[in-house]
Amino acid sequence: VQLQASGGGLVQAGDSLRLSCAASGRPFSWSTMSWFRQAPGKEREFVAATRDRNGGIFYADSVKGRFTISRDNAKNTLDLQMNSLKPEDTAVYYCAASQNRLVKYTTQSSYTDWGQGTQVTVSS
Repeated sequence: VQLQASGGGLVQAGDSLRLSCAASGRPFSWSTMSWFRQAPGKEREFVAATRDRNGGIFYADSVKGRFTISRDNAKNTLDLQMNSLKPEDTAVYYCAASQNRLVKYTTQSSYTDWGQGTQVTVSS
């Protein structure tokens, strides 16, 4: 089972980026899929989550209104559209997945599968 994150890069404040997480190795059966990020010198934090079968979409307050999470079960992908990027969005972004419909979707230990991370750098 692999999750492969891609799409990171260096952009200026106000720009947009779209991250993608491709899943391989097993049928796309994860119930909860999410994005986390880790900024330099800080702990990894929750960014956004989506639960299948109309289980809801959730965002951290810091990205609400700017980021959009989406999943395509046919393509086995999880995306994160990031608009109006700010320097404080600079971090390594990780995708994560669980076969369970997580209540504690902000808790990292709830997830069984993780991607390797993709770097997003936003200059001022």
